[in-house]
Amino acid sequence: MNHPYLWQHLAHRNWQTYPWHHVGSSYCPACGSNVLGARSEQSQHNLRDTGPQPTVIDIDRAVERNNAYRTTLWTGKHLQVTLMRLGIGEDIGLEVHPEVDQFLRIEEGDGLVQMGDRQDNLYIRQQVGDDDAIMVPAGTWHNVVNTGNKPLKLYSIYAPPAHPHGTVHQTKADALAAEG
Repeated sequence: MNHPYLWQHLAHRNWQTYPWHHVGSSYCPACGSNVLGARSEQSQHNLRDTGPQPTVIDIDRAVERNNAYRTTLWTGKHLQVTLMRLGIGEDIGLEVHPEVDQFLRIEEGDGLVQMGDRQDNLYIRQQVGDDDAIMVPAGTWHNVVNTGNKPLKLYSIYAPPAHPHGTVHQTKADALAAEG
């Protein structure tokens, strides 16, 4: 019998009754969660880069807990996840990544995204807020400005990684100094 879905096959009919065993630690070093979903509140304040180890994390909670300008959460060989917090009126700063595609997702706050093919031609200008996603192709000039009355919190995915493993910049000034 040929079934399109694995769980419909006779050999997998009773998968719910299989005596599953958890192998290894149930603790996630990035967020402090365990297999039962309980979290260590202390570990939420110590976000750190767990890449390239396999990691499962509540990204909403991680973004909420991040109070640094930039924190790398996971750095792999081909991908990086960073958390960012922009203060009121603060911006990321007009930048371009010639060889890096970037995805940003606003978790909390309001902002203005600007993008274009040249530094002096930012032809995309759009207000963004909670749950908005921004896709920035490699070679595109871009900036995000916090236009709201509270911190703007987001996460960003770079492919390939754009910052050294374990990067934490408490402020934009720290980030600018590190980038030379």
